[in-house]
Amino acid sequence: QVQLVESGGGLVQPGGSLRLSCAASRNIYRINTMAWYRQAPGKERELVADITSGGSTNYADSVKVRFSISRDTANNTVYLQIDDLKPEAAPVYYCKLRISSTITWGQGVQDTVSS
Repeated sequence: QVQLVESGGGLVQPGGSLRLSCAASRNIYRINTMAWYRQAPGKERELVADITSGGSTNYADSVKVRFSISRDTANNTVYLQIDDLKPEAAPVYYCKLRISSTITWGQGVQDTVSS
């Protein structure tokens, strides 16, 4: 049984950057995909980016400019760097792990951008 622990959320000024991290509680040896999703208040959850155990990345068309996903395979950790943060309603970011047909979600982490 694997669990995902997210961290890195907090207060940041407009135009600043933030790096979120998501660490799996156990080593992952099988082929897998880790991803970041976001959900704004009153809106549906949507994909930001994902990355395979082989390092292949995929970004949603609307977020490529502001987001960068990476991972540390040895530490079973995936990162999401967010640039040019804006003073608007902050979404909750969720980490996702997929191993074959088994999916595990993190509990979510949120940033707050000052105005």
